[in-house]
Amino acid sequence: MFYIIQEEGYNMEETLYNIEIHKGDNGFLGKLFSDVDGVKEFKNEYLDQLLRDITLDIQLALDEFSNRTTEYTETQETHR
Repeated sequence: MFYIIQEEGYNMEETLYNIEIHKGDNGFLGKLFSDVDGVKEFKNEYLDQLLRDITLDIQLALDEFSNRTTEYTETQETHR
C-alpha cells in the first residue's frame, strides 16, 4: 500500500493504492487498485519488470495529480 502523510503535525493518512501480485504459469500478474483509476492489471514474465511497470504507472498518475493541483491553486489565486 502507498500512503500520503501530511506534514506540519497532522496525523492524517490516506491509502492511495493497493497492489496485488500473483505468480502464474506464464509469469506474473499485478493488480493496482485506486479510488481514482479503479483497477489496472499488468502482466510480465519477470517480476522486476512488472514492478517497474507498476511503479512507472503510479509515478505518472501522481505527477498528473500534482500538476492538476498546482494549476487549480494558481487559477484560484489569480481570481482573488
